[in-house]
Amino acid sequence: MHIPTPPANVVAWLPDRRGIRVLDQRALPLAETYVDVQTLDELVHAIRTLTVRGAPAIGVAAAMGVAGVYAHERAPGRARLAAIAHAVAEARPTAVNLRWAITRLLDRAAQAPDDELVHALAHEAQCIHGEDVAMCVAIGEAGAALLHPGMCVLTHCNAGALATAGIGTALAPVYVAHARGVPLTVYADETRPLLQGARLTAWELQRAGIPVTVLPDGAAASLLARGVIDAVFVGADRIAANGDTANKVGTYPLALAARAHGVPFHVCAPWSTVDVATRDGAAIEIEQRHRDELAFAGDRRVLPDGVPVYNPAFDVTPRALVTHYITDRGVVTPPFLL
Repeated sequence: MHIPTPPANVVAWLPDRRGIRVLDQRALPLAETYVDVQTLDELVHAIRTLTVRGAPAIGVAAAMGVAGVYAHERAPGRARLAAIAHAVAEARPTAVNLRWAITRLLDRAAQAPDDELVHALAHEAQCIHGEDVAMCVAIGEAGAALLHPGMCVLTHCNAGALATAGIGTALAPVYVAHARGVPLTVYADETRPLLQGARLTAWELQRAGIPVTVLPDGAAASLLARGVIDAVFVGADRIAANGDTANKVGTYPLALAARAHGVPFHVCAPWSTVDVATRDGAAIEIEQRHRDELAFAGDRRVLPDGVPVYNPAFDVTPRALVTHYITDRGVVTPPFLL
């Protein structure tokens, strides 16, 4: 089976592997530009500002970025590596793949002699990248079994190729089905306030030749009520041991609406997103984003001065609202154990 090539190279090494090049997703869909990351400050900034985003892509970028930044160090050493890793791991709190990738990199470093540390880090980071590509295909093949000709799929945020090193998580089944000649239509929530659905999901699906329609987040429930949608596919930034799932804010009301109208609600994520150390959704730290994301639409201020905002990046969908968990290990059922 032909697996489609991702529409853009989200994370790649610089030629000397002393840094990484990432697609600047802040510029999409107006421009396809890339940012070179060679220092710790540049790497943390790229993750915090959503230059690179999506839980799997953040993990890949963190691993490759730490390896590249460390290779650039003028005063290397294990203490400095630990400091770099800690700073990157703290860049965003909710997506578990970030800390998973950093922990894996440090575990590999602990096994390497000092004179082989740079090579060991780069090799492990490249393995994480390659495994992410394979993970996407595995999720796609498992989820494609739930898709049939003519179905309409609703998704939220961007859990496609732009969120991974491969063909995505929530959109991977769509890509695999499309490659098999199964006609599908995708409806993408615009995803307020940063419009990842409108800017990113629509961009990559249009490039792939897959029909896509963008709707306001507030229109999703009425679309489900009309019977237009056959299934909802979303990604995840962290899945607790009991199955509660943190994903882009707006996912929880979408799950409630899907349940109210009898529409299957599927969560697609790599096994590395399952955090068995987090008991349930109440224990997941939810990142709070900057006021300006709500106060401005582009360069135009749309919020009166002095009005506070509540701007969580994620919300938690209870396990009871999820129909299937589709991972690179296949369709799995909580509770999740080691």
